[in-house]
Amino acid sequence: MTGSLDSIRLIDRDAVAEHMTPIRAIRALQTALRSGFDPELDPPRSIVDVTNGQLLLMPAEIGRWGGQKFATVAPGNPARGLDRIQAIYTLIDAETLSPVALLDGTELTNLRTPAVSAAVADVAAVAEASELVVFGTGPQGVRHVDAMAAIRDLRRVRFVGRDGTRAERAVAAATATHPGLDIAIGSVDDVASADLVVCATTASEPLFDGGLVADHAFVVALGSHDRDRRELPGALLGRSQVIVEAERVARTEAGDVIMAVDDGCLAWDDLVPMRRIIDGSEAVAADRPRVLKTCGMGWQDLAVASALVDALDDAERNGAR
Repeated sequence: MTGSLDSIRLIDRDAVAEHMTPIRAIRALQTALRSGFDPELDPPRSIVDVTNGQLLLMPAEIGRWGGQKFATVAPGNPARGLDRIQAIYTLIDAETLSPVALLDGTELTNLRTPAVSAAVADVAAVAEASELVVFGTGPQGVRHVDAMAAIRDLRRVRFVGRDGTRAERAVAAATATHPGLDIAIGSVDDVASADLVVCATTASEPLFDGGLVADHAFVVALGSHDRDRRELPGALLGRSQVIVEAERVARTEAGDVIMAVDDGCLAWDDLVPMRRIIDGSEAVAADRPRVLKTCGMGWQDLAVASALVDALDDAERNGAR
């Protein structure tokens, strides 16, 4: 018998970035949902509070693959120049449960989180969407520009953040990747003309007045999985089509949704699972904003990780590596 690490494939950050583009990640997520996978059946994740943050275990199984992400959330890390969320990911064979690959889970998370947003926006945002406002100047804010640019012909991007220096860095990073776009620091007022609004912050209170959001806009909130924190006002959810990853997760982790229900602005029956939007079984509202609230689920990492391994296998067969 061989040791568990003898045949495992190590996939570092560069390999993830090279072989799994934003559009490939988006399509991997859409394919999983259109193939019949139901996120309601995804195993619940474990969240353990520790002295300086949280430890997360996120298992999943889809078809011939299984996997588990071990992630950490350290709120103090950005001040240290470190990622707030760090992770490693183990991909396993679903039949033998043997480890197949060990991935840089931080890069996987930074890729798949905006891919989830864009997978839904690809279907729910207006086709002519060109103006994006991003609240949040960390890795997720910047990477959402990549994801949204993969599905829409963006023209204008505005970053809104509390720290001017970090906002300048976000603008510089996004501009380096998308030199043809009008990218700059913006303000809350930019929400009024936005087609796409991304909220990727650690805020505990709403970031803007929901009345600013146009009826045609697509809004995503992804900054927290805590039931007592929200980035969006309840009144905005009350006048919107509200899309969630799974009702189970929304009821336990989605503070934006939970507090909107508690405020009387929203009912649980109003929620639309993202699977139904992506597979076409639920119509996209055309007369009001579409709001997506995500918390992150294990199946999303697995869908992207398994697609990455398939892409690596294809590259090796074609002699690219």
